[in-house]
Amino acid sequence: MNASPSIDDLFERRITYPDFEPQGRLARLVGLDEYKTRLTKILGLLINPAGLEAWAKRHHPKADALLDIVLRRPPLVVLAGDVGSGKTELAETIGDAVARQEGIEITLLPLSLSTRGQGRVGEMTQLLSAAFDHTVSEAARLKSASGRARGGVILLVDEADALAQSREAAQMHHEDRAGVNAFIRGIDRLANGKLPAAVIMCTNRLSALDPAVRRRAAELMSFTRPNDEQRRFLLSSRLEALGLERQHIDALVAATGPQRSSRDYGFTFSDLTQRLLPSIVLDAYPSRAVDGARAVEIARSLAPTPPFRDTVA
Repeated sequence: MNASPSIDDLFERRITYPDFEPQGRLARLVGLDEYKTRLTKILGLLINPAGLEAWAKRHHPKADALLDIVLRRPPLVVLAGDVGSGKTELAETIGDAVARQEGIEITLLPLSLSTRGQGRVGEMTQLLSAAFDHTVSEAARLKSASGRARGGVILLVDEADALAQSREAAQMHHEDRAGVNAFIRGIDRLANGKLPAAVIMCTNRLSALDPAVRRRAAELMSFTRPNDEQRRFLLSSRLEALGLERQHIDALVAATGPQRSSRDYGFTFSDLTQRLLPSIVLDAYPSRAVDGARAVEIARSLAPTPPFRDTVA
């Protein structure tokens, strides 16, 4: 691979926040409020540490040593969990909340799957290095002498285990090892440069990530399938307006959870929002109203997405 990769080779697209479309998508991620709040704070600190410094000066002016520990964390957040748990959608939209919280413009750069290359010697390393070069260059323009960022950059790496899998695996190809090394160097470049940038990694296989990558994570957030309370909130907030009674909501919550006789797992967030709720609406459309008992029948007829079983590397 001789020619320098283009921006289109490196990133799937470019998203700028704040923007109403991702704001709406983020708001629709019900049941993830704790994740939203925590991730917004973490990314805000990583991208714009001046906010934390101002807070400490106001409330804890003698806490310089503690502040240094918090601010020296590498600019990496890992979102790990089962398929359909909302982690990728959260990663793609959280930049809007960060932009509004910090009062700056945030750019999301989702790393393209083609960055893995085609296995040619040096290709993945070159692509990853180029992606970090672009991220560093863009973030450097947003750094100010005052310490307050003029903007920020988030590099998103979905299916991260395919790019940063453990180098301890005996069957790992040399080219893959070199790619992991390039990824770690990229994280360190962002950290050492104290740039207004952060990396979000999403993975279904946390155990497959290289230990050096996991050690660099400022935060590791684990996502699970919605529990009874989360499913009840999601279903009732969408279906009570259609006239479904409490007994039907209770039955739907039970039908979408683990079943003692057949499965030990319930529906994912995406199972609920992309399959069950549309199925309930389409079953009634266009000739009749949604019926609670029929909605329960539909829920019982659907099978949730099987969980991804992570194994220890």
